[in-house]
Amino acid sequence: MDVNVAAAAACAIAGLGVGLTASIAFRWSEREQARGRNSRTPAQELEQEPALPPGVDTVLSVLRSCAIVLGEGDEVVKASSAAYSMGLVRGGKVAVEKMLSLARSTRRDGEIRQAELELTRPGAAARTAEPLAVSVRVAPLGSRLVLVLVEDRTERRRIEAIRRDFVANVSHELKTPVGALSLLSEAVADASDDPEAVQRFAGRMQVEATRLASLVQEIIDLSRVQDDQLKTDPEPVSVDELIAEAIDRCRQTAAAKQIVIAAGGTTGLYLVGSRGQLAAALGNLVENAVNYSPPRTRVAIATRRISSAAALGEADGELIEISVTDQGIGISEKDRERIFERFYRVDPARSRLTGGTGLGLSIVKHVAASHRGTVSVWSVEGQGSTFTLRLPAGQAPVEDAENQAATTLPAPEARS
Repeated sequence: MDVNVAAAAACAIAGLGVGLTASIAFRWSEREQARGRNSRTPAQELEQEPALPPGVDTVLSVLRSCAIVLGEGDEVVKASSAAYSMGLVRGGKVAVEKMLSLARSTRRDGEIRQAELELTRPGAAARTAEPLAVSVRVAPLGSRLVLVLVEDRTERRRIEAIRRDFVANVSHELKTPVGALSLLSEAVADASDDPEAVQRFAGRMQVEATRLASLVQEIIDLSRVQDDQLKTDPEPVSVDELIAEAIDRCRQTAAAKQIVIAAGGTTGLYLVGSRGQLAAALGNLVENAVNYSPPRTRVAIATRRISSAAALGEADGELIEISVTDQGIGISEKDRERIFERFYRVDPARSRLTGGTGLGLSIVKHVAASHRGTVSVWSVEGQGSTFTLRLPAGQAPVEDAENQAATTLPAPEARS
């Protein structure tokens, strides 16, 4: 009996030891698991989030819109690289409070939501930078995830604004000469018995008709170069011939104001591209210089060849620089920022006197861009302006190069 009691006591003690050991092991396991959860890296945390539904990851990777998938606690489960570059996701969280609010509302009721937002560009000053215009669409993805799609519409909004302004400006500009022609025609009809009045009104009608034709032609020219594409078969274009054509275009206006147009610099230079577009661009610059210069002044056209390394980042290329300098009224600093916009005029009243349409410099800008070049302006009020075209250099045609080589005289020998 004593042996049985001792055995039972030993078994009880052993069972108690096993129970204590199991309890201690269970507590230690829980503690280690908690410690592991607290020490997980963000990448490991993302791995533990709910997996995306099959095929969703592939679809998100080919979307043009920025894509963000949010979990139950507003944590970012998946985000495209564009979402990070636009500053929408930072530190594993959505950085735009309005987008986060839309996501929470969709998670509560399951309804799809869409909104147009304006965001500050990442790394830019809020006051000076143009805001990002985005379209946000939020939808539930399964039972626990929320999908946020963000489309950048900044460029589209800018183009729409330009198109609206262009249509409004064209309508306004066309209305002026058309209205004047209508009134003048009525005046001619009323003055049919007065030959002098008829002749005077007819002269005014001719002026307005010329202005209307010029405006329509410049609208056509602008529409041709706005696609920023070169001709499929660009041709070598002589800079000397372009300058001669531009001077001839303004010869009568310059002579009437006793303005001297002088050309100088390097001769024998060539560009490559559309001769008609290049002639229109340079002709507009020279014509503006003459129109905005006071009488008995000078307009200078200078040409030279420069390296394109600093200007266009092309280490092995060369540029042809054509500068047109006048002694006119100059351009203020605030106007210089907008001088190449369509229909923008520094002095609208003076533009009407000179017949300007406000499209000339816009055409110059588009021609320069379509030929992989640039146009810039330097100006001081009351001292004049200098407009500079920089375009990639071209090669002279074979026959011209042979003629130049045949007529070039050898350099004289140096004398001691």
